[in-house]
Amino acid sequence: MSLYNVRTPDSPPKIEAISIDKRPLISVMIPAYNCYAYVEQTLKSVIHQVQDFSDFQIEIIDDHSTDGDLGAIVEKYSHLNIGYFRQEKNVGSLRNFETCINRAKGHWIHILHGDDMVKEGFYQEIFELIRSYPKVGAVFTDYIYMNEKNEELYALPPLHHESGILHNWFERISKGQRVQPPAIVVKRSVYEDLGSFFAVHYGEDWEMWVRIASKYDFAYTPKYLALYRLHQNNITSRSFLSNDDIKSILKVIDIIQHYWPTDKRKELKQEALKNFSQYFAKISDKIYHDYRSPQAAHKHAWQSFLMHQNQITLKYFVKNTIKRIIRYRI
Repeated sequence: MSLYNVRTPDSPPKIEAISIDKRPLISVMIPAYNCYAYVEQTLKSVIHQVQDFSDFQIEIIDDHSTDGDLGAIVEKYSHLNIGYFRQEKNVGSLRNFETCINRAKGHWIHILHGDDMVKEGFYQEIFELIRSYPKVGAVFTDYIYMNEKNEELYALPPLHHESGILHNWFERISKGQRVQPPAIVVKRSVYEDLGSFFAVHYGEDWEMWVRIASKYDFAYTPKYLALYRLHQNNITSRSFLSNDDIKSILKVIDIIQHYWPTDKRKELKQEALKNFSQYFAKISDKIYHDYRSPQAAHKHAWQSFLMHQNQITLKYFVKNTIKRIIRYRI
């Protein structure tokens, strides 16, 4: 039986080292599943920045999409030698990421989801970080959240005021997610050392960044050069509605405890629980108003409160409870 029949591996899948005489500097691997409406925008955001295609491998990894012909999109750019690989069946996001990494030939790998984009100057900045800090395990820019219409919504404050290696990064990233996939590029040898994504389909990226940070430095620029899309048909939104987001993060917190020093585990676990509980509590409002699902919103607020009791989780649980009472009394 193929390992790909197991959609959710319970340990990091092994990534084999490659031996190729001439390798590109970076592999831009675009995993896609039923996001046909966005994939060409994603691809264009990359190729418009490429000056020397010998530095790049660009390939779409199609997880057996059913909403459109991604191969036809690639064919439009055949003169640029864009690669295309389609899974024989839908294998799920974790296995599709694994395929991306295994097919990547570059020294560095950018897994750019098919519904995200990069802004002009992203790769120039990434190459500058790689040249300046060649020994780090990963490099990333800051990023902006956008919606289905490509409208920029908001961004978090920068992690640091200037480019460089992030100090105390392992502890900081252990307390909560602060890197979204379109913004980060990882050295292939790091994946060869640590393996691919595993365990959960929400929060698997956070687990990966913590795992990498436990062994390698990260270099960062405060420039906002990546775009992470929020829409109701992605894994994140589906996880919000099903409460799988909270279940998955609790599982990830248990996993990453083993990466922390023994004397730090209790403190970091409580910080992570508190930070994520507050985030999820606020998401309950989004579920109520944007997704129009009062029942899911109430459950989300309650599970957030159970995750960690604090003023914010209590506030949103009470708020959702009152709205629920008013709704059903009317």
